[in-house]
Amino acid sequence: MASPHGQPGRPANQGTARRFDHLAAIENLRPGHAALNVSVFRCAPRSSFPLPLALLEKHPGSTQAFVPMNARRYLVVVALGGDRPDLTTLAAFIAHGAQGITYRPGVWHHPMIALDAEADFVCLVWEDGSPGDCAVVEYAEGERVAIAIEP
Repeated sequence: MASPHGQPGRPANQGTARRFDHLAAIENLRPGHAALNVSVFRCAPRSSFPLPLALLEKHPGSTQAFVPMNARRYLVVVALGGDRPDLTTLAAFIAHGAQGITYRPGVWHHPMIALDAEADFVCLVWEDGSPGDCAVVEYAEGERVAIAIEP
């Protein structure tokens, strides 16, 4: 997760701000083919738990970073794996609105899950518009892992 908490930073803007650099690496493994896409995801809140995971996705050629604009809390779900997620490595945690998240290339993850209220996230990812931008594995109803959280 990207957060300036605990970092010293450095003065900026004639002393009216502190700048926290290099909090996350944004990798492009397809130079010359992909362009940086800066977008906003507006996510409806999920309030029904446990949440069965219908799919996981990964971006093989790019880091994908999310910066919350107005989120209170959101759920992050990740897993390692190659062609398919290794569900024995599945991990979930709650992030708060002052934390960004960066998925390294090839890390399986669930799409953003806003908690409490609708939330906007700035997203940065290198894409070229091809099917190689995003790999998705869908799970049939009987295969789904359910994530439960405390309210």
